[in-house]
Amino acid sequence: MKGKQEIILGIDPGTLVMGFGLIQIQNKEVKLLEMGVLKLSKYDDNYEKLNHIYRKISELIRLYQPGYFAIEAPFFGKNVQSMLKLGRAQGVAIAAAMQYSLPVTEYSPKKVKQAVTGNGNAGKEQVWKMLQKVLKLQEEPDYFDATDAVAVALCHYFQMQSPLPLLNKSKGWDSFLKNNAHRIKK
Repeated sequence: MKGKQEIILGIDPGTLVMGFGLIQIQNKEVKLLEMGVLKLSKYDDNYEKLNHIYRKISELIRLYQPGYFAIEAPFFGKNVQSMLKLGRAQGVAIAAAMQYSLPVTEYSPKKVKQAVTGNGNAGKEQVWKMLQKVLKLQEEPDYFDATDAVAVALCHYFQMQSPLPLLNKSKGWDSFLKNNAHRIKK
């Protein structure tokens, strides 16, 4: 992402409301392009909902041509049927991104909150307030599903900027001790 413009599409999957957010990064400046929701509660048929999810994500990809696709992983709840529906919604969203050869990255809700606010247990309002500061936004959101999607995109940007993935990861204690012999006290 050095010096050139990149766009990240973030998705907060849902079967009643799906949030989406697109951010643009140019010269390390982050700007919101669009955020919104796809309302699915008006459709009774679950397969029709999945079709609308696929079509909306495909439309956003064609319109904005993002280079990256980030999606929030479903949290594990007690209602198996809800988890199944949410997993299908997430799968359809990922399939749409893959259709356009976008690299897909999945983040847990806790990871997104940690990346954006510094607190993995932050509430939706706290995430929104931090997005307002980082992206210099004034308006209030209609749906936190949209702001959650923007947070997923911003989390992905922060993860891409982190030097940690570039570090050589040791392969067990033997490798660590060999590479850090100077740190061993005898």
